[in-house]
Amino acid sequence: MASKMGTHQTKFKIQRALLVELPGLGKPGALERRSYPPGQHGQMRRKFSEYGLRLREKQKLRFHFGLREEQLRRLVQAAKKKSHGNWIDHLISTLESRLDNIVFRLGFAPSMAASKQLVRHGHVLVNGQRETIASRILKPGDQIEMTEAAVRLPLVQWSIKQPRLELADFLDRDVSETKASGKLKYRPDGDALPFPFTKSLVAEHYSGV
Repeated sequence: MASKMGTHQTKFKIQRALLVELPGLGKPGALERRSYPPGQHGQMRRKFSEYGLRLREKQKLRFHFGLREEQLRRLVQAAKKKSHGNWIDHLISTLESRLDNIVFRLGFAPSMAASKQLVRHGHVLVNGQRETIASRILKPGDQIEMTEAAVRLPLVQWSIKQPRLELADFLDRDVSETKASGKLKYRPDGDALPFPFTKSLVAEHYSGV
């Protein structure tokens, strides 16, 4: 219980420090009672340096998608190579097309961490085949389905009944008592993130990568 409570408080502190609710953390309500950063001086009006603003925006991506810094930097580098100038939109599109994110956005998991676990434990099928790589990038038309065992899990059932987010336009979903499946209709665009985000700040932060 202590461990769960510590995780709960940490996720609240992260969101309060960034002054934004990050759906991927699975802990809503962080800003409802305290819309200021944690700590002794949290209620004082906080001023960010230019670097601080860029860092805060980048951290939104890291914590929402559950990435390590080196993972995010590799994705930035790949986006810069594959895009034709507007790499930040390509990056966002890639992040939103990841299997762990799609499972979360379909409402089959209450958080990004839970979604990653479901994939890694073999509870997710892509086009009828079991997939255990959470970072797999899906393509338009790909079909996602939870295994029968996964649909019976209390965590999955609870999430389906109380999804963290409304269903995104780029997804279709089919849910019944015994089935939970979905489809990626088209590749998400650069405005698909489910939280306030300033692209230019992250572009500046990684300008030298």
